[in-house]
This record gives sequence, C-alpha cells and structure tokens, in this order.
Amino acid sequence: MAWSNSKVFVSFIEDALENTAALDLNTDTFKVALFDNDITPDNTVSTANSTLNAGQWTQAGNEVADGTNWDAGGEPLTGVTFAPTANVLKFDADNTPQGGATCTLANVYGGFVHDSSVGNQGLSFHYFGGVNGVTAGTFSVVWHGSGILTITLT
Repeated sequence: MAWSNSKVFVSFIEDALENTAALDLNTDTFKVALFDNDITPDNTVSTANSTLNAGQWTQAGNEVADGTNWDAGGEPLTGVTFAPTANVLKFDADNTPQGGATCTLANVYGGFVHDSSVGNQGLSFHYFGGVNGVTAGTFSVVWHGSGILTITLT
C-alpha cells in the first residue's frame, strides 16, 4: 500500500500520558529520518514497532541517507518548541536541512520523526506527497505551518 498520509503514533501519546517512557518534548533530541516507498506506515503499531530500526522503520533497505550530508538515523531537529497556548498544544521545529554542503538522495517519500533520547521511539511520520530527491544539492524538510504535532483541546 505504501505511503498515503502523515500521522502521530498512538503509542507516543499513550506512553507520554501514562508516563511509561520518559518523553520530554522540551529537552529531548528529536531527529527526522528519510524513508523510501517500500513501507506502509501505520500509526497504531506498538511502541516496539514504532521505533527506528523496528517494524516498518527498518533502516536496512528502507531508510534513505547519503552517509555524509543526510545521516543514517536522521538529521536533528533544531529550534524545537513545545508551546501550549489557550486550547492548543503545538510541537514544532525549524525546517530541517541536511547537515552538509551538498547531498544526493533519491526515492524519498517521507520522514520519520523519532526521539533519539528515548530509544529512538517514533513520534510521527510525514508523507511528502510523492517521490522526492536531490542531486548534489540541498534537501530540506519543511514542516507544516501548524507544526509537527498539534493537539486542539475542546
């Protein structure tokens, strides 16, 4: 079935609310890893299957990285904010460019945001709308204006 949407992992929300994992949206280090179209993301999998290098998120054969400018395991998110205002909880970060000067990536369909401070547990996955790539250029993930994760309380 492959990529078709972007979602937050149910297990991430559950683990945060039940305090079964020491998740801290303010201080933990989050990364975004890139993946090809050989996977079928599912946001209802267990915590064990929503971590980097497990379940759909197996790096060997599925992750897209160039080894120098876009690292295996992903690039770190910078400018991370978790800002509750009124009835909205918003987790956001600066747009994520590669770590080096030029990059060559092919067959990139989406990104996997994970908490590298807590066993690489997945927070969310983001479909990029189709195939993407770059040859000897800059690859950046541009986050939605509503943030990486937004929860509206009613």
